[in-house]
Amino acid sequence: MDKFMNSIWFTRIIAFAIAALLFISVNFVPNSKLGKADTSTPGENDTEIIKDVPVEVYYDQKNLVVTGAPETVDITLTGVKPVLMSAKSKRDFKVYIDLSDPDITMGDKKVPIKIMDLSEKLKAKIDPGYVTVNVQERVTEEFSVEPDYNRANLKDGYTTESLVIKPQTVKITGAKDTINQIAYVKAMLELNKDVKDTVNGQATVRALDRDLNKLNVIIEPASVRFTLKVNISSKTVPIILVQTGNVRNDLKIKSVTADQKEVVLYGKASVLQNIKEVKVPVDVSNIVGDKELDLPITVPDNVQRISREMVKVRIQTDPVVKEESPPSNQEMEQPKDQETSVQMKTKTISNLKIQAIGLPAEKQLEFLSPTDGVTSILIKGPEDELKKVNESNLQLSIKAADLEEGEHNLDIQVNAPSSITWELQNKQASISISSIKKDET
Repeated sequence: MDKFMNSIWFTRIIAFAIAALLFISVNFVPNSKLGKADTSTPGENDTEIIKDVPVEVYYDQKNLVVTGAPETVDITLTGVKPVLMSAKSKRDFKVYIDLSDPDITMGDKKVPIKIMDLSEKLKAKIDPGYVTVNVQERVTEEFSVEPDYNRANLKDGYTTESLVIKPQTVKITGAKDTINQIAYVKAMLELNKDVKDTVNGQATVRALDRDLNKLNVIIEPASVRFTLKVNISSKTVPIILVQTGNVRNDLKIKSVTADQKEVVLYGKASVLQNIKEVKVPVDVSNIVGDKELDLPITVPDNVQRISREMVKVRIQTDPVVKEESPPSNQEMEQPKDQETSVQMKTKTISNLKIQAIGLPAEKQLEFLSPTDGVTSILIKGPEDELKKVNESNLQLSIKAADLEEGEHNLDIQVNAPSSITWELQNKQASISISSIKKDET
């Protein structure tokens, strides 16, 4: 027995048995449906399709730009199943395009897609097998960035005060032909609706051709910081008190004044330029004496907001002096040295024009309030004297000499007969001084 175990035939039999066991263990396939074992012959091949395999492109990335290469391809692998399944799961192979030749020429080139590090026991078919790529010289140029945004996102009436971006220039790298196509370098600002305050943010930079198509280039930095400041146009206009209703018979209105003579309006400049004043109605029909009222200021149409919504109005009144009845016989027989009281009357003269005194020839004046420089005056005095007073012997004026350009409030001067007293409807005039343009002379 020992002699047999030490013989060469014993060794050969043992080696053959081990090889047979290994072969059976490798090719044993369980069959779940039949409950039997199946074996594959050593020469039988299987096929697997591997999709979306990344493609690497080898080229001089410092000096060249390559476009047109696919990002992924599909590969069909054929071979024995154990090796095939290992390659599918591990993907330990690479698919590539080789453009690393230092003497490569520029332009379009049809090149094969290759595979490396694949087992020699497998065969590969790549789809597509060939592609056309474009090789261009790599260039870098500096461009100014133009910020842009949708102005419809600003709240109605608001406009841009300033827009600052940092940095204002970027470096763009790409194929020479592509760089030459750049027509615009824009940073599009993303804004919310109804912007009315300063906005800070970051905007992505894009390179566009003349048709606003995005170009495939490298931009450094890829985004810029921006600060957008917005404001709204404003205009200061006078508050005009308009008396409405009828005062009771035993009273007369002495004066109607407001604690605030002006108000600031905010909105579109095109709307504000047509507004000269804001009128506040003052109803005197329920007045029984001096009164102080808080009255609302109505916002004019298309004006966004107003500096104040209420105005305090003071109304001063005087009692009406009744005319005395004709003297009785007894009164007429009183001694001549007994003086009779003089009856005072009142009279209103309207549409008096205010004259501007001392206005230089090279400047022009516009009345803001009262409108067109016309106002009324209440005069009081003996009836005989009142009959003598008319527009010809009443002069209203303002001193317009040495005034700078802009808006001014001036006291109205009255020249009237000394036999009467008077009360102006408007004690002050609001005016605007401006230079006369040469083409207006």
